[in-house]
Amino acid sequence: MPLDYRKTDKELYLPGTTPSVINVPRMTFIAVDGKGDPNTAAEYSEAVELLYGLSYTIKMSSKDILQYIVPPLEGFWSVDGEFRGGGAAITDKSRFIWTMMVRQPDFVTAEVFETAKTALAKKKPNLDLSKARLETITEGLCAQVMHIGPYDNEPATIAALEAFIIENGYDPDISGSRRHHEIYISDPRRTAPEKLKTVIRHPIRKA
Repeated sequence: MPLDYRKTDKELYLPGTTPSVINVPRMTFIAVDGKGDPNTAAEYSEAVELLYGLSYTIKMSSKDILQYIVPPLEGFWSVDGEFRGGGAAITDKSRFIWTMMVRQPDFVTAEVFETAKTALAKKKPNLDLSKARLETITEGLCAQVMHIGPYDNEPATIAALEAFIIENGYDPDISGSRRHHEIYISDPRRTAPEKLKTVIRHPIRKA
């Protein structure tokens, strides 16, 4: 059977609807930075197309190495360099600053990544491949929870997560290098808004 990280690493991708603490290990991602409303910004759509284009190019070229399911889309989010926290709703989504990512298997090296960029450039010359990078990230100590429902209803879940953090002897540790993190388990094109599953993860430190 193909490797599916959502099954082998359930603690990362399928937390409960009650918040919990997790130590997130080092992982490799393809990442693209950008800014703007994810619902309307062409930059966001292009970033997602670029991420999946590279991810599937790698997957299709590696059948003899490893058969696997491409992991879900993820994103680090802030607002003009800040994330206010506390469940505050962001009404002006054009102010979002994001890094969208797709996790890669361990065999994906810089050489594999560059080969995929060359192959994708031939198929989709319209994509700006210079925006994509291969990056290893170790999030470390975090608190997380599964949000079920529309993305616009996330503030209440974030407020509950932050209350859990304080009540359990931790402090939120969101900064320029440690940001609000979302993992999109459901495909919004195929899932009703009220059934969407999104992992929400915040970095923490001991109080």
